[in-house]
Amino acid sequence: MTRTTPPRPLDVEAAFPALAAHRRTTTRLHPRHGTPGARESSVAGPLLWPAGEPWPVCTAVHPKSTGHLLADVRLSRRILEDARGREYTEDERRLLDGMTRGVHVPDLHDDDPLPMLAVAQLYARDIPDLVGPEDHDLLQVFWCPFEVHGPDRTIDVVLKWRRSTDVGAVLMPQPEPPVVGRKECVPNMCVVHPERVVEHQYLGLLEEELQEAIDEWEEARLDEDDADGYNSAPPASHATYEEYEEAMAAAEAAEPEEINYMSDLSIAPGWKVGGFASWHLTDPAPVDCQVCGAAMPPLLTVDMWECDGASRSWLPVEDRAAGNDRRVIDPTDVYLGRGLMRVHTCPADPGHPHRLSFQ
Repeated sequence: MTRTTPPRPLDVEAAFPALAAHRRTTTRLHPRHGTPGARESSVAGPLLWPAGEPWPVCTAVHPKSTGHLLADVRLSRRILEDARGREYTEDERRLLDGMTRGVHVPDLHDDDPLPMLAVAQLYARDIPDLVGPEDHDLLQVFWCPFEVHGPDRTIDVVLKWRRSTDVGAVLMPQPEPPVVGRKECVPNMCVVHPERVVEHQYLGLLEEELQEAIDEWEEARLDEDDADGYNSAPPASHATYEEYEEAMAAAEAAEPEEINYMSDLSIAPGWKVGGFASWHLTDPAPVDCQVCGAAMPPLLTVDMWECDGASRSWLPVEDRAAGNDRRVIDPTDVYLGRGLMRVHTCPADPGHPHRLSFQ
């Protein structure tokens, strides 16, 4: 099933022609629970990994036996999914109560190599904004599911680019770490529904004159909305509470949606490839290649939300009836940093070391 982002509430380039110089495409992945195959793009699905090639491992020294069993994380999510709309059974509750954080693999030492967790597999044929080394059409993404690496004490990400036609026999079964540091480091297995959309640069990185024009435009719209509310008719009386509820719902539906540049017209939420970086929690920070100094755009954005309340206008048309269903709003169950992580790569040479940024 395809996913279709609704048209933006207005043509922002018509309102601000200077924004045409600050546009970029991104491919929204729209992950949804499913069972992809090794020859499909996916989140946390099986990889097209050659049977004779070593699987990536984490060699950093950090606690590796303490945390949550990966099997428990997945079982707990299956129980929660199966129990949607009903009470837990006694067996389910007993299983959930037994899933505790602790030392689960005492023989696993801090300096032992730990299999990386397969996070995503992206084929260039599906993802038009996927840019990698020449003649490489497949990106495979891994991370160590412990946020303890390096001076920033964060997650460690590994990227593997390859030519899919070079892969013969596929490795099965595929290695996994037995223990994870946090449940939120484990993505649910999802199929993806790639969709290319247009984004516009983060407000704080536009020229000052353009920023001021957008700010003034937003303030004028708020003033208009306030004036409309002030001049509205006095509330009518209702014979029953049910009539009152119906009238309130109708009034809310009739209200024009508030349009905000950052929420509705600029940067798409969710897992995506390419596009712009949002700096909504911190001041914008340069992310430059440590080899050649080139500015590094985002390659992959990992977001806790497909969309949230502030970015509701980006919710795909096909999911509008789903309301606040977590399988739509938070399909992967991943929460890194303060909710969002980006992997940046060098445009001059994708082989240069990537960098991470968090929001």
